[in-house]
Amino acid sequence: MALGLPSTLPGGATTIRELLAGGNRSFSFEFFPPKTDAGEQQLWRAVRELEPLAPTFVSVTYGAGGTTRERTVRITGRIASETTLTPVGHFTCVGHSRAEIRSVVGAYADAGVRNVLALRGDPPGGLGQPWVRHPLGLDHADELVSLVCELGDFCVGVAAFPEKHPEASDLDSDARFLARKAEAGADYAITQFFFNADAYFALVDRAARYGCTIPIIPGIMPVTNVMQIERMALLSGAEFPSWLADRLHSVESDPDAVRAVGIEVATELSSRLLAGGAPGLHFYTLNRSTATREIYANVAPSPVS
Repeated sequence: MALGLPSTLPGGATTIRELLAGGNRSFSFEFFPPKTDAGEQQLWRAVRELEPLAPTFVSVTYGAGGTTRERTVRITGRIASETTLTPVGHFTCVGHSRAEIRSVVGAYADAGVRNVLALRGDPPGGLGQPWVRHPLGLDHADELVSLVCELGDFCVGVAAFPEKHPEASDLDSDARFLARKAEAGADYAITQFFFNADAYFALVDRAARYGCTIPIIPGIMPVTNVMQIERMALLSGAEFPSWLADRLHSVESDPDAVRAVGIEVATELSSRLLAGGAPGLHFYTLNRSTATREIYANVAPSPVS
């Protein structure tokens, strides 16, 4: 499988692996594939407004059950060809045969995308439902990582969970599985969003005990809507701490105040993570740029170089 010409990341690296190995910090932004034309216009506004910040990379998520596969691949390809940004291609095992996964990887390669994020994905029936693999597919993310590594020289990222994956029996078993993904060839991990810095540092320590020393980039979710973040925390299994809920509910009738609290909390969390040695930050933008730009300016005042 031929890869496109690699783009250059900050610090002269051509992959996220090389950038992090050189000691550079990664600042990245994540978008989701919109369902409507108006939503896609909003996405591209956010992309263009965040582009001047020169992030290490940006990524576009894969919809539940692989439902947005074509749109995700198309948007990622456009980012690669029409912007100065380095895109990371998402894909999952959900609802896909091995042949279909190879096709997705090939589509990314044809677009010149060599940095990817390999995820098992949520059960087809949603969180809380049993996992059902495709009859010709894969069961676990470590298998997906192995498959991608067989297909070419990709830089592969995986997911990590400071408060453990919802299906994991305990924190240690979750850390052991992250180590399995690293052994399969994963180069770095990005965490689910969280609000407790101690949970992140504990994850890094647990993973190291099982031989997993790949960089683990913390995921940051700016809170701008109380109901939305509560629902997302419930669906993802992330803890929504009572102290944050109390602060937000005390001002929930004032959208500007909610947004101010969200930016303050995310800035404090980001600063603590970076001070504690985190290799960077990954912002879940929800296809909006303003809050992300403000938090970024608070913790990384000048573009990454």
